[in-house]
Amino acid sequence: MNGLGEHLKLSVRLHFRNTLALIYGYLFPLIFLVAFWVLYRHEKVPLLRHMGELLTVSVLGGACFGLPTSMVSERERGVWRRYRLTPLPTWAFVVSTAVARYLIVLSAGLLQLGLALAVGMTLPEHPLGLFVAFTFVAFALIGLGLVIATLADNVPAVQALGQCIFLPMLIIGGVAVQLASLPTWAQQLSAFFPGRYAVEAIQACVTGDGLAAARFSLPALALIGVAGCIAGTKLFRWDSAQRFATRSGKLWLIPVFAAWAAVGVLAEWQARVSARVAAEMAAAIAVAPVSKEKPWLALTSKDVAQLNFRVPSDYGVVAPYAAPDDEATDYTKDELDNVRRELPTWRPGLRGDDVQRVRNLLCVAAVPDAIQMPVERYLPPVVLQHLEDTYPRDQLIKILTWIVLHPDDGTVVDNIEALGVQGSAGDPFVVRERSYLYALKFIIRLTGRDRR
Repeated sequence: MNGLGEHLKLSVRLHFRNTLALIYGYLFPLIFLVAFWVLYRHEKVPLLRHMGELLTVSVLGGACFGLPTSMVSERERGVWRRYRLTPLPTWAFVVSTAVARYLIVLSAGLLQLGLALAVGMTLPEHPLGLFVAFTFVAFALIGLGLVIATLADNVPAVQALGQCIFLPMLIIGGVAVQLASLPTWAQQLSAFFPGRYAVEAIQACVTGDGLAAARFSLPALALIGVAGCIAGTKLFRWDSAQRFATRSGKLWLIPVFAAWAAVGVLAEWQARVSARVAAEMAAAIAVAPVSKEKPWLALTSKDVAQLNFRVPSDYGVVAPYAAPDDEATDYTKDELDNVRRELPTWRPGLRGDDVQRVRNLLCVAAVPDAIQMPVERYLPPVVLQHLEDTYPRDQLIKILTWIVLHPDDGTVVDNIEALGVQGSAGDPFVVRERSYLYALKFIIRLTGRDRR
């Protein structure tokens, strides 16, 4: 045990001497955090909805790049040959290396979490659950990093192999791009990537129901981690030339691929693949009771003037708004025509009292924005025009002001497929948030505060 502890401390010290490992382990995740904060700083609680992605990226950088980079560079320098002279067995070195990497990615995750809290994020709903979920994520991806280290002949090969896994996981694996915004085939493919389950498990503990909502994700990560760690240990050699010296060497890669395949097939079988499953459940919203009272009529121009009109740029990522001379592409024109045609008879736009109807219509602009669809910036002008055709301007301003002052009242719609726009937000919270921003932007235009 003393030898294990000594190697653990040595591994941590060597890590902080490796520039590339530090870049991937600390700098790269922090760049992601800053980028997400810049893009989503207008959200009510900055970064809260994105901690699943951010912490997963942090572990990916440390486990799939930092770990194999350190191991391969040490092997190239002959460090591992010196370890071979010690009495400790091979598995002990692998275990201590993995534990050292876990402590490193844990420190990087805590740094990210601390910075997120510093810029205004609230505490996670389930802190202990978050620690457990993070540990499962780290275990799964460290196992993957061990496999990369055994396959790579040199440090450049680590970068190449890491990118082959990292980039697909970011783009179609549910890490950097929301699953709801991906086409069906990509959602099905994402079921075979551990990144999807990493984001789900972490985010469930930050804003959801905790570990209870990760009953599938945690076992999936555990299976992938066990397969990776076993394969990494069996393939480990003190010298790179010895990796596949035995005939059975490459066969140890089979459990790794089998684990990924088993998780994906099981997810398909249990109908857990499509992000729309959860979204449709959230979209099955009870109709709000119709109120005969109209308290919004008591609002005055003074109430409108006191609103906080700090909103994102019309040309940004959050709440974009097309300029009058911004022509829609041929692809989005068809969707816009469908919306214009169906909006007057869209059932949510006719249900409830006036405030609820307008709130539902705001969702038509909010949902595509939440999942970053190509049509997102063209829909707000369509919705505003429909509202102007439906309500007198003075009443519409008061209704929108009431919604801004009471953003959590009523219900929201996060699925507008009935209007011919495919995709579901899957998160009513973000739909409310974007509806709030579009309500402000509509008021700005209706009151002449902005002539853009």
